[in-house]
Amino acid sequence: MFWPLIGLTAATLTTFSFIPQIIKVVKTRSGRDLSPVTLLQLSLGVALWVFYGWYLRDLIIIVANSLTLVSLIVLLCLYVRYKKAGA
Repeated sequence: MFWPLIGLTAATLTTFSFIPQIIKVVKTRSGRDLSPVTLLQLSLGVALWVFYGWYLRDLIIIVANSLTLVSLIVLLCLYVRYKKAGA
């Protein structure tokens, strides 16, 4: 019973880890400090975690990584929108 709590805590922390970055990009209207290659690479890795969680039928892995993928997609869209700002 202890390990699911560890998994849920880890999933919660990583799921919401990009929210501060999204807030910063929206506030500053600048994506100049973001690395699109890193965001794309991480998005691909997180998408693969979703598929792996689906294979394992592990709801924590599926939900956490799906939400993380959504936040990464939002961040990528903000990068595209604001990439020239502040340059």
